[in-house]
Amino acid sequence: MRKVLSVLKNKIFIVTVLILIQLAVFLGIIFQLSEYFVWIYFILIALSFCMSVYIINKNENPTYKLAWVLLIMAFPVFGGLIYLLFGGQKVPKELRKRDMESAETVQEIIWQNQQIMDDLELEDPIAHKQANYIWKNACFPIHKHTETTFFPVGEDKFEAMIEELKKAEKFIFLEYFIIAPGLMWDTVLDILIEKVKQGVDVRVLYDDAGCITTLSQDYYKVLNRLGIKAKVFNPIRPMLAMQMNNRDHRKILVIDGKVGMTGGINLADEYINKKERFGHWKDCSVMLKGEAVWNLTLMFLQFWNYDEKIKDDVFNFKPSFQEFLEIENDGFVQPYSDSPTDDENVGEYTHINMINSATKYVYATTPYLVIDNEMKTTLMLAAKNGIDVRILTPHIPDKWYVFEVTRSNYRDLIEAGVKIYEYTPGFVHSKTFVVDDKMAIVGTVNMDYRSYYLHYECGVWFYKSKVVMDVKKDYMKTLEMSHEVTLEECRSVKLPIRIMRAFLNLFSPMM
Repeated sequence: MRKVLSVLKNKIFIVTVLILIQLAVFLGIIFQLSEYFVWIYFILIALSFCMSVYIINKNENPTYKLAWVLLIMAFPVFGGLIYLLFGGQKVPKELRKRDMESAETVQEIIWQNQQIMDDLELEDPIAHKQANYIWKNACFPIHKHTETTFFPVGEDKFEAMIEELKKAEKFIFLEYFIIAPGLMWDTVLDILIEKVKQGVDVRVLYDDAGCITTLSQDYYKVLNRLGIKAKVFNPIRPMLAMQMNNRDHRKILVIDGKVGMTGGINLADEYINKKERFGHWKDCSVMLKGEAVWNLTLMFLQFWNYDEKIKDDVFNFKPSFQEFLEIENDGFVQPYSDSPTDDENVGEYTHINMINSATKYVYATTPYLVIDNEMKTTLMLAAKNGIDVRILTPHIPDKWYVFEVTRSNYRDLIEAGVKIYEYTPGFVHSKTFVVDDKMAIVGTVNMDYRSYYLHYECGVWFYKSKVVMDVKKDYMKTLEMSHEVTLEECRSVKLPIRIMRAFLNLFSPMM
């Protein structure tokens, strides 16, 4: 009986039922109008034709457009209507409006120390181009006076996170895609409660879709009652024309504006291997101390303030410049975020810039390899140019259909000279790039359509920081536990699986 009640109270169940009811009502209306079948039929066909023309002429990724046109062709009567309800990469109007207003507010007060840019240009014009792209298009500056620490596994990040949280004196900001009760979150929560009692401003922001199976619908109220300011990002609504695609996939921790963390690690026990789901969970994170933390602080406050009537004065959360003067420079550090509201694919273009800048090697790690033609071509061309291009993916998947699409891309890449490895002990959730012993990225951006086009993401670009070589060292160590996929393996895939992968690949932009 308890299991039945639990299912009935589950948000996924409730939302699904309500959407099905709306769909039934909608179909009922169409049935009632059956006497006008001919007119309705031609109207719907005309709508599908108009939608197809509209899609073809949109400034979107061609693969994404092709998937929708094929779907409309397969269901010409209702295809256009389906696109109107669920299609496009559009962000909900209210979310876009509020997000852009909040972003504009931040952009008005953020600035780039031009001397740092000039120093980077003198040292490496190619690296300067990358940093300048991020500054001009994501509006986050590059910094010096920042200490960096790389955590190759979630266990290391968790240990450091607990240590730093206990030191908090003014404020703690947490923004995560997934929060799940267990050792990790319960330990963090105990510290947060204690810090609230000490007068620390504690704020938690989590994504509704990411936590839909892990937290109760009103969990933010539970946190608020504990004195923790909490919000849910883009709550899922039980509407037929729902726009649920735009999720907050970022993972950000900021303490007193002096310490910041980001990477692929969420606040759930599988990320620290206290709960086994898909074998050993391989993930990573970085910790920043110093000037560059300011970027992470702004990212969080931008999201926090977007629905606030009275906005925070962001400078109340910025330590004085003098506090960081004694911090030695560890290269150049540039945290950045990517938003679907600005129509600039910063996450993907930053990856492409990294690949194009390589003269020796490019090593990438991603849990999903669901890429568009631009990324595929870039990777293949780099390999054909003699660059050592390697991609590390999981051997044990978390989503079988995404895994099949990932594997469907192997053959073309390997034939072009790209080396593909699968992490045999389990699931790789890391999102890293490292190039030529010079540059690296650690963040939340997967090599897939969702991260590149639909999600809010973040990352940190490093140039000549010790993180660069730490990422490379970890990468080479991980390859020792991985299997290199051969061209023979790709060619030996059975025909039914090839057909299934080909079909799934057509609709991969919608996954």
